[in-house]
Amino acid sequence: MAVTPETQSSESYVPPDEDAPESTEAAAAPSGPTENRISPASVTRLTDTAASVSFGWSTEGLVPFSEFAKVEGKPQVKPGDTFEVLVESLADGAVVVSKDKAEKLRRWDAIVQKCSGGQTLEGTVVSRVNGGYSVDIGLRAFLPQAQADLRRVTDPDALLGETFTFKVTEFDKRRGNIVLSRKSLLEKELKEKKKETMAKLAEGAVLPGTVKTITDYGAFIDLGGVDGLLHVSDLSWGRVNNPRELLTAGQDIEVKVIKLDPANNKIGLGLKQLTEDPWAHADEKYKPGTIISGKVKALTDFGAFIAIEPGLEGLVHVSEMSWVKRVKHPSEELKIGDEVKASILDIDPVAKRLGLSLKKLQQNPWSMLEEQYPPGTVIRSRVRSVTEFGVFLGVLEGIDGLVHISELSWTQRVKHPGELYKKGDEVEAVVLSVDVENERFSLSIKQLKGDPWHDLPHTHPVGSKLKGKVTKVLEFGAFLEIEPGVEGLIHVSELRAEHTDNAGDVVAVGDELEVVVLDIDSHEHKIALSVRALTAAAQEPGDDYRDYMNRSDGKASLGEVFGDKLKK
Repeated sequence: MAVTPETQSSESYVPPDEDAPESTEAAAAPSGPTENRISPASVTRLTDTAASVSFGWSTEGLVPFSEFAKVEGKPQVKPGDTFEVLVESLADGAVVVSKDKAEKLRRWDAIVQKCSGGQTLEGTVVSRVNGGYSVDIGLRAFLPQAQADLRRVTDPDALLGETFTFKVTEFDKRRGNIVLSRKSLLEKELKEKKKETMAKLAEGAVLPGTVKTITDYGAFIDLGGVDGLLHVSDLSWGRVNNPRELLTAGQDIEVKVIKLDPANNKIGLGLKQLTEDPWAHADEKYKPGTIISGKVKALTDFGAFIAIEPGLEGLVHVSEMSWVKRVKHPSEELKIGDEVKASILDIDPVAKRLGLSLKKLQQNPWSMLEEQYPPGTVIRSRVRSVTEFGVFLGVLEGIDGLVHISELSWTQRVKHPGELYKKGDEVEAVVLSVDVENERFSLSIKQLKGDPWHDLPHTHPVGSKLKGKVTKVLEFGAFLEIEPGVEGLIHVSELRAEHTDNAGDVVAVGDELEVVVLDIDSHEHKIALSVRALTAAAQEPGDDYRDYMNRSDGKASLGEVFGDKLKK
């Protein structure tokens, strides 16, 4: 784009003149002033509006005060001052001269000389104009937008007031046009820098660079004509959520070349590699049981990460935040930025894992519980929750004791604890044990009373007779209640002397029967009964019931015990 009078200020514009001198070397002839020539002049006197200058002849010219610098409104000129002027006209004996135009022609000569020699010049960006910038190089010149930088300038105003080195790409003295380029110089400089940088590039080399652009996954670093990627994982030994936490565009840093891929023109850089990995000797510095101070760096569903020193973090799992409170999320106890103290549980420098605990700095209530509630202690409390495997009773704040389903009753076959208890019920229980290490408090309700099976061998010895009511009939036998909650089995082979395949063919629920006790195992809560042993024809019982009695697992069903034999 050529600069025209419309795109340039009047200060920089020299009106076209076919007779204007091409060079100031053609100065005024000794015989006197000549039109369109530069002549030396001397101030002879001052008028109200101008300085009268002499050329050594009787003819004088006037230079307006507007062409002189002013201090406090007064033109800086006095009689005797000498300078050059451009003689514009000698018509009718009147000499028209210009000091400003003489100076501009001199500046043009200097620019022409530099351009001819391929030299550069400095200038200051003074304003934005249509399509680019106006630059002061002594004259006003035009800098196209596309020639202002290597890349598109995102903030055009950022260049205003800045001084740069430029190359003149076009100039037209007659039209007063000067076109500049900064981009061409930067490209040349970049090419030279790239050549120097490529000579230094090697894995392990430490180079200076400038942060060029920042993304979520890292930052591109200008190494001098060559860009490398500093990945977020190589910024710090510690946790970095976003590279902008550590870097800013334009920042000067030193980086280490950690990977070179010339074929794909890729350079991998590292910042953390300039310092020692803090995990290298962490196990020497941080022993289990050591109390450390740190700041909460991040929260996850399973715990909180505590920054102990740059690049070294430890994890407080939710289970290590409180002895008694069931912490569902670490945000219930902590927030990012909190300063905390914690105890080291364990450290694995190879896996870079450091386990921490907050609760270890507090008194363990489970130890107090063990002292306060020794085995055999009877407590009275309310049911806090009912599950399929037992009932939880509130003991202390945040600590519950479990009555397992097997400890609810000696005699009742409980399918679900909800059959007997509901939340809020007040019950008594006896302490079985306190497991401090595993944080378990075991209780029993049934052991508040004696086991009715314990006295059965005495109250109903083997061979004795008794009566009871049939409570359940299955194919392989019938269950007879001999005491409240105490049942014995009459195997199908012991219902009568004759062979029977199905107990339902002989008895029904509700029938009252007299039986003989064949065997008792009070530990396994098993008792074998017989109707057949009452008859004179069968004084010796059969052997089938012994399979049931010999099973050590009292929880096995009778169907499991006799099923295979019945099939045979």
